[in-house]
Amino acid sequence: MDIEINLLNKKLELIQWLSTIEDSTIIEKILDLRKKESKDWWDSISESEKESIEKGLNDADSGKLNPHPNARKLYEKWL
Repeated sequence: MDIEINLLNKKLELIQWLSTIEDSTIIEKILDLRKKESKDWWDSISESEKESIEKGLNDADSGKLNPHPNARKLYEKWL
């Protein structure tokens, strides 16, 4: 609990500090840091998940799609 409160206090301190910055170069540096620190979900999934997604995209591009009504019939017992 103390860690959460400490983190919240640090965030609030940063928000207050950010609201006072007038130098646009500092703001740009912070935005660049944010971009670098942002994680793409693609990088966090397994290779087998990536392969499944790519297979699905290839199937869709090839027109190998099942219409929604057919899918509903196929999975009706679970819906």
